[in-house]
Amino acid sequence: MTTLRFAPSPPRSRRSAVRPLGPAFVAAIAYVDPGNLVTNVTAGAQFGTGLLWVVVLATLVAGPVQYLAAKLGATTGLTLPQLVGRNCSTPWRVAYWVQAEIVSIATDVAEVIGAAFALYLLFGVPMPVGGVIAAVVGGVLLAAGDRLGERFLQGVAVAALGVIGAAFVFCLAYRPPALHELGSGMVPGLPGDGALYLAAGIVGATIMPHAVHIHSALARTHGRLKAHRVDVFMAMLFAGTVNASMLVVGAGALFGLGADDFAGIAHGLSDRVGGAAQTAFLVALLTSGLSSTAVGTQSGEVVMSGLMRRRIPRSLRRLITVLPAVALLTAGISPVGALIASQVILAIGLPFVLVPLGLLTSSRRVMGDHANRLPVKIGIGVVVAAVTVLDVALLMEQFFP
Repeated sequence: MTTLRFAPSPPRSRRSAVRPLGPAFVAAIAYVDPGNLVTNVTAGAQFGTGLLWVVVLATLVAGPVQYLAAKLGATTGLTLPQLVGRNCSTPWRVAYWVQAEIVSIATDVAEVIGAAFALYLLFGVPMPVGGVIAAVVGGVLLAAGDRLGERFLQGVAVAALGVIGAAFVFCLAYRPPALHELGSGMVPGLPGDGALYLAAGIVGATIMPHAVHIHSALARTHGRLKAHRVDVFMAMLFAGTVNASMLVVGAGALFGLGADDFAGIAHGLSDRVGGAAQTAFLVALLTSGLSSTAVGTQSGEVVMSGLMRRRIPRSLRRLITVLPAVALLTAGISPVGALIASQVILAIGLPFVLVPLGLLTSSRRVMGDHANRLPVKIGIGVVVAAVTVLDVALLMEQFFP
């Protein structure tokens, strides 16, 4: 790795030094977006609690990954894409940008689709129109964040997490799981055909590449690493609990129904739990879609400005996102299938984020005294190897069943 030369970290005010809590909660919105919601609920509906261990393990890995992203931004004052761009030759920089943009667009498309279906099932809004509404709301949230400051987006993130969490706690209260079901779900294994595909989707939906990019950007103006650890722990604990609740709700209310689309999931919840649970699910889907699409767009901006040193108008970026989403909504393609596929794409893109994150945070030239110690380096290597093996196994299963 060549020596990096970059500007020193921006000055940090006393106020920002003692109030770094919040960046992880903005990144955590990505952990409860429509992709997570649909993938986890579908996993529960198809395999009961059999894949609960994947959710828990992925969350345990996601926490340290998000902390490394925060440490990188807080220590260097630069984002992960900026550091990759400064440390790579032009062909590698462009290649990294292309795959990162594909991942960001796939994520944002999933979020727009989720919000569009929630608007359709709640209010009868035509799905293409709902997709446009979701894209516009995301842009409005970002514009408001630009005017009101980062605390606004942090407040939106915390409020959204609260609404989504409350919705699934409400569903669980009506149909709580048995303890033996939770225990059996923590035993590693793939319970049937299609389980590997959904497991990869859960991993991609939990350890999300664009969440790493945005977290490295949000943490740049907050310097205390100890507070970042607390921030990440709290955000991941909450997001991981909500994700596990999603799967358990699917296992308790939808197992055996064969619900494979949004309408089937909503009707299944209504039949087995009650109309209030159906409404709670749709409100959670709408909230997750509207809030997370702003984070997806912001991540795309971080990627382009860091790697290509250019920006495109935010309206154009929103248009690039909404057009494929509207096309999918009007083409009759299964939205649940599209959302799960988007999360699998994220899993395939994970090594491209984890490898440079591990190398940069382990470099004393970049991090100084905050460089990763040997146990952390080994842990990152194990995670990269595990995700790569998962991706290879998934691709083998898809192309050579």
